[in-house]
Amino acid sequence: MMQKNITIGIPEEQQALATALTVQKANKYESRIYIEYHGKKVNAKSIVGMMSLGAANGNEVTVHADGADEIQAVGELETYLTGKTAE
Repeated sequence: MMQKNITIGIPEEQQALATALTVQKANKYESRIYIEYHGKKVNAKSIVGMMSLGAANGNEVTVHADGADEIQAVGELETYLTGKTAE
């Protein structure tokens, strides 16, 4: 199991799209992936769960991944969530 704290760097005006893209990216991986914010932990592969999380730009979340491709999953989500890539 791997976990990493990440500060979200996606502008608020892109948040609705960012949630959908985060779910899409998580679903590419075999690993179980969860994102935790303020004690609430949701399945990163669930659009409803992710929308209910309430994390926004500047908030710190913890990404948890467990599985064969956990390192790649956390790495891609970190790159995306920190705003290091444009989508």
